Amino acid sequence: MALEWHAVNHDPDKKMVVDNTAQTLELHAPRSVVKFTLPDGLLTLLFLGLLIWKRRRPQSQVEQSCSGSVELRANKARFLNRPKGARMRRSQPQSPLMACSPLMACSPLMAWLGSALCGITSALAQSALTEVTIPRLDLNDQHDRQVVVDREPGQYLGHPTTCLLEDGQTMLCVYPKGHGRGGIVYKRSADGGRTWSERLPTPENWSTSKEVPTLHRVVGPDGTKRIVMWSGLYPARLAVSEDDGESWSPLRPVGDWGGIVVMGFVESLKTGRGHYLAMFHDDGRFFREDGQRTDTFQLFKTFSRDGGLTWAEPEVVNQSSEVHLCEPGVIRSPDGGTLAVLLRENARRENSQVIFSTDEGKTWSAPRSVPLALTGDRHVAKYAPDGRLLISFRCRAPAHLTDVREYEGDWVAWIGSWEDIVGGREGDYLVRLKENTKGYDTAYPGVELLPDGTFVSTTYGHWEEGEEPYILSVRLRLPELDAMAEESRHTSR
Repeated sequence: MALEWHAVNHDPDKKMVVDNTAQTLELHAPRSVVKFTLPDGLLTLLFLGLLIWKRRRPQSQVEQSCSGSVELRANKARFLNRPKGARMRRSQPQSPLMACSPLMACSPLMAWLGSALCGITSALAQSALTEVTIPRLDLNDQHDRQVVVDREPGQYLGHPTTCLLEDGQTMLCVYPKGHGRGGIVYKRSADGGRTWSERLPTPENWSTSKEVPTLHRVVGPDGTKRIVMWSGLYPARLAVSEDDGESWSPLRPVGDWGGIVVMGFVESLKTGRGHYLAMFHDDGRFFREDGQRTDTFQLFKTFSRDGGLTWAEPEVVNQSSEVHLCEPGVIRSPDGGTLAVLLRENARRENSQVIFSTDEGKTWSAPRSVPLALTGDRHVAKYAPDGRLLISFRCRAPAHLTDVREYEGDWVAWIGSWEDIVGGREGDYLVRLKENTKGYDTAYPGVELLPDGTFVSTTYGHWEEGEEPYILSVRLRLPELDAMAEESRHTSR
């Protein structure tokens, strides 16, 4: 029977669980992934020891936590499961060995096994950050999933974002005629992205856009719905539609500031109706007029209290000359209480990073690395009907891992859960949506979920070798991918 030790990196209050997944035994501990085979006889002794331990030890001791969670899964048994509502005592920092203290607190045999397993965990603590062990699926040649949104011979078309309206069918898309800058092209779909209009008229000064345009639905304090479109660099500018994209205002400066990929996201807050948080980054060139490039990247946040029409002076969330955090993409937890922001690491020294806020963006945790499976650029996430996440992004590893990374430079999607992100786990599987034929020039994606559970992800890329990039959508549903992933697992056994 296989024994897997996966990355978690949970807070100390997380639970310990034993459950079954495809007859594999999984132990979750901070930032590690280990796979090996445990003889059936030894596995039986392990579980017997766990059963005796659970029955003999007081509940408070069973639930004593440490610096990470332990999750054991095998034979459809369930051990060490925290009752609903139970609180676990927060422990002091411990050595990697004692991080598995619940396993050490039983019989001598269990203590020996715990010591051995914890030693392996300590030795291979970085493996989730340096390899991808989950199934990889490839949709590159499934042309029936692909829809060309726009293509112009000899013209670079790139960096689209999309906005799905409340009818679940009307989808808007904007993108520049050029690499990250150039006149903004605007199109509209009335059938959930299956077909697209011709290029639609836009205000004259949209042709002066200096950077990637981004679309966002916003609602004012009085309930008025609008769509805003940002265009970055200095000064950051905003266009507004009051009629669901039928007409638009010209771009106008928002303040005496600017930045790169303005905005990475615009997220509704629980602090009040019409309250929004947005983030972007800069390297010194565009935050102020006549700025100069520095070796320090700054990640900024800004707030709106009037439904996205005006924005406060940006505040620095993080700055570093070692780890260059940029292109933020937000995910709200299923219970609504936590925000996670996934970040590109542009120095290419580290994996992508994640930060968390439990106070609606007022304060943020220190950045930490995500597994290699989720590492890349410009993450955009949506929840599926079953509660899992689809996150679309450009597949790009740190410089020292590019040679071992499958789908490097391509457009991919990660499938997993909120708990995987919090716990640093690899997730369910990784999907290549489309192969990019030129370097890393692809995948600033829009991601939308239709009422029937279909994801429509839209981006640009060099889809044909030697040709200019163009805009393409890929349509998928998770049950289809689940079946492919299951077949992949059976094939690999």
